[in-house]
Amino acid sequence: MATEGVVGLDVGTTAVKAGLYTAAGDEIAVASREHPLRSSEPDRAEQDPDEVVAATVDALAEVAGVARGAGAAVHGISVSTPMHGLLGLDADGRPLTPVVTWADTRARADADDLRANHFDVYRRTGTPLHPMAPLAKLRWFHRERPDLVERVHTWVTLKEHILAALTGTLAIDRSSASATGMFDLRRDAWDAEALDLAHVDADRLAPVVATDAVVGGLTRAQADASSLPVDTPVVAGATDGVLANLGVGALGGAGVGAVTIGTSGAVRLTVDRPTTDPRMRTFCYALAGDLWVVGGAISNGGLWLRWLRDQVFDDDLDDERLSTLAAEVPAGSGGVTVLPYLTGERAPQWSADPAGVVFGLRLHHGRAHLVRAGMEGVAHQLRLVTDALADGGHEVTRLRATGGFTRSDVWLQTVADILDVPLEVPAVSEAVAFGAAVLGMSALDLLDSVEQVAGLVSIATSCDPDPSRRSLHDAAHERYVELVDVLTGPFARLAGGGEEGGPQGG
Repeated sequence: MATEGVVGLDVGTTAVKAGLYTAAGDEIAVASREHPLRSSEPDRAEQDPDEVVAATVDALAEVAGVARGAGAAVHGISVSTPMHGLLGLDADGRPLTPVVTWADTRARADADDLRANHFDVYRRTGTPLHPMAPLAKLRWFHRERPDLVERVHTWVTLKEHILAALTGTLAIDRSSASATGMFDLRRDAWDAEALDLAHVDADRLAPVVATDAVVGGLTRAQADASSLPVDTPVVAGATDGVLANLGVGALGGAGVGAVTIGTSGAVRLTVDRPTTDPRMRTFCYALAGDLWVVGGAISNGGLWLRWLRDQVFDDDLDDERLSTLAAEVPAGSGGVTVLPYLTGERAPQWSADPAGVVFGLRLHHGRAHLVRAGMEGVAHQLRLVTDALADGGHEVTRLRATGGFTRSDVWLQTVADILDVPLEVPAVSEAVAFGAAVLGMSALDLLDSVEQVAGLVSIATSCDPDPSRRSLHDAAHERYVELVDVLTGPFARLAGGGEEGGPQGG
């Protein structure tokens, strides 16, 4: 009998990653296809929905081909997509808009109004009132593009568009719905006030299904394109953030959470009930059944290093060389502090206003200090998230680490030291794709439950905090927090056009 597995599709912001995994946790094949993230104007970050579908099918076809060569069979497919994307479809399901992604901040004025006047919506939905949220985006469309709104038959996230392309069925999973800002977590239904604020009726949104629901089988066209059998079952899946927790086995036991740093970053903890923060510092999204994920995503992670390399150093430095540079500087970066807010910030401020800051530069500082201070700044921002979680009774005692930063020993140690928690790096190469596959295996009865993932995840390496650096990093964190607080007003004035340089788009 051929080895059976489930394909986890991680449809990301700039690439699709597909992995075929068995119920024993073995990785049979992995494929990746890039697709562009476009910014036609400042504050805009969009995807072409058809390009994303094409990349998805290409990645699926490659994995299916490798599986055949390895004598493995694809038992099903489970889908992950980013949170917060929005696009409008006509009555025939054709896109009328690009995918307006989580990184798009044009709806900042709408988010500001929601925070000021409708804070209870966050308490019910768990989605911070920020320009990323489809709730804010829909208000922007209603205000700025009423002509387009009249033509839209259904508003969807990227998830519904991918599922419809694969199966012909339009549905939104409970996890993606919980990230729209319009879904009442405790009632498990669309929130009436949020829908009213978004100027949208429930019948113009897709039906909500469980994350482990089989929404349909591959259509003939997609089966032919991927060389898979017609009606191969497709599981709704969930969002990338919550599936990253599942993929590394961070299901909340004994305070074990997940930390990710790629282009952006996040700290997340799995809990057994929906919970929100009185100050709106954290999010809460559905995973599966009675599992929920709380935490905070930051917009600026490895983005700071990429910006330094491309815009400041004007040098062909790869990630390994940047890490080597950082290691040349002692912890604390010689007093240099970086607020890495190149694209505003999400958790815990949830504001598009902040801008990047380098504080404390002296004549003797060089580019190595800017690299290490950037790594430390990202870690300090993540510490703001872990502090917010602790304030809410969600103590983080250990973190499973994923993302590009795990390839840098100095960055791993920096995060462990500043957060003062041990880090564990799982052996799985694609945590989100694996998490999607695990959810699919549970849905298709290859696993009894998603909790079985704990026995499937092995740890490749670990990193403990260095206690000798505790006082140094505590003092640096106090300085970081003070700078954030002092600059809140200037950031707002700059973003609002009250000072030279702002704003940069509408």
